[in-house]
Amino acid sequence: MNWLDSLFLGEGVAHTVLLFAIVIACGIALGKLKLFGVSLGITFVLFVGIVVGHLGLKVDHGILHFMKEFGLILFVYSVGLQVGPGFFSSFRKGGIRLNMLAAGVVCLGVLITLILHFVTGISMQTMVGILSGAVTNTPGLGAAQQAYTDMNNGAGDPTIAMGYAVAYPLGVVGVIMSIILLRYVFKVRFAKESENFQQASEQKQSIELSSLEVKNPAIFGKTILEISRLADKRFIVSRVLHHRNEKIEIASSQTVLNADDRIYVLSTPEDSDKIAAFIGKKIEMEQSEWDMLDQQLVSRRILITKSVMNGKSLGQLNFRANFGVNITRINRSGVDLIADSHLILQIGDRATVVGDEHAIRNVEKVFGNQLKRLNEPNLIPIFIGIALGVLLGSIPFSFPGIPQPVKLGLAGGPIIVAILISVFGPKYKLVTYTTMSANLMLREIGICFFLACVGIEAGEGFVDTIIHGGGLSWIGLGVIITVVPLWIVGIVARCFFGLNYFTIMGLLSGSMTDPPALAFSNSMAGNDIPSVGYATVYPLTMFLRVLSAQLLILLFL
Repeated sequence: MNWLDSLFLGEGVAHTVLLFAIVIACGIALGKLKLFGVSLGITFVLFVGIVVGHLGLKVDHGILHFMKEFGLILFVYSVGLQVGPGFFSSFRKGGIRLNMLAAGVVCLGVLITLILHFVTGISMQTMVGILSGAVTNTPGLGAAQQAYTDMNNGAGDPTIAMGYAVAYPLGVVGVIMSIILLRYVFKVRFAKESENFQQASEQKQSIELSSLEVKNPAIFGKTILEISRLADKRFIVSRVLHHRNEKIEIASSQTVLNADDRIYVLSTPEDSDKIAAFIGKKIEMEQSEWDMLDQQLVSRRILITKSVMNGKSLGQLNFRANFGVNITRINRSGVDLIADSHLILQIGDRATVVGDEHAIRNVEKVFGNQLKRLNEPNLIPIFIGIALGVLLGSIPFSFPGIPQPVKLGLAGGPIIVAILISVFGPKYKLVTYTTMSANLMLREIGICFFLACVGIEAGEGFVDTIIHGGGLSWIGLGVIITVVPLWIVGIVARCFFGLNYFTIMGLLSGSMTDPPALAFSNSMAGNDIPSVGYATVYPLTMFLRVLSAQLLILLFL
């Protein structure tokens, strides 16, 4: 049975693979159990890892470190790819406020750490370790260790890592429990929150369809292009019913409008009334009535699956002149966008096309409209993005008065690059589209390996530190650093800013740079709203966490 002992107690490749598989499988299984209607989900992988590490089962340190960092990179990169297309729009619609609230969480945590340091007399290096664990920020831990080593001619302090290991588990739990507590304090009902968020999103992002009658003499005899410039509002005219001959036609930028012509217009809700007042007046005429007027015209949604379409603008393609059809809107990630000439197409977009049957079939050939093509993974952009993210995270940034440079780290760099590449990649012919299932698989594998590694690494000496090394008091200090800033900012976000609870979940998870809390939030919410809030605040928060950890070491030792 020597082979069995070697498999479970050795340090070979087979042992490592088996240990990771057992930890992850058991953690996921236990995470499905509910206590008082609440389950910790994938976070249980961390606790199973701690138990395994405490039992003396080990993984080679180099492999453990690599798997931990690579798992975290996979997780944050997949999150960035998912929320990237909506990142900048969400930033414009409250992102500055979210980032200020997240910065408040960081500043409160640092302030409480300083107060506890002077009150308890615990060394600053230990307190920084506790702070990094309490806010579940591994890059901050690495930055603090590097800063301490550089200040002491290569000598390290093990209490930094031990403080992190002791505080980390309850740091994860503290974020999750704070999220749950806020739900019950404010008596949040998920169905109501989802409805409110949907209504708010529709008001900001949706497209309103309306029928207008031309009554403004100032625009008689002018083209639609000239009218749009005069109105200074974005809108699309889909079809025109000419008053003189009762003839309906697909509109183009050069279509001339005259008195009493009727037009079918797409615009944003906030611009709809202004456009109607400028052109004439709204009339009661539904899309079905337009369709009945000309049986030759049909409206169809076509899926963009050909890579040659990726990064091209609608103006370049000029479908009205080339095919005799109008593209009235583009649906991207569930959001309808006005199809103006500057809109850049991406793989996975759904275009609403109006025209006759023959013309639409030709457009289908151009766009592809083959769902099977989207199931093929695009791995090259993923690994190019990861490489660029690691490069960005490794660049040292120097600040006046700080002796050591600051880095974004292996978590901050990849998520920033993922967001940028998902938004701007199509302009440079990079196909960044991944199916939801592929993205979720990548994300879950990454976070599972990360949690398993942290648990196994912290397991050895974990109990001894708690019992004999003052770890119990460290745990208590870590809990204070974790929950107090979250409660304060959570209450402010809800009471003073009226933020949606799902957004608050993402805000709190992102302000603590806590992937397990995000995974829990997404599973509890049943949607990806927390991911958008998380990604909105994560880059700035990661930078502040890394910077503050280094500053505490550099300025108070």
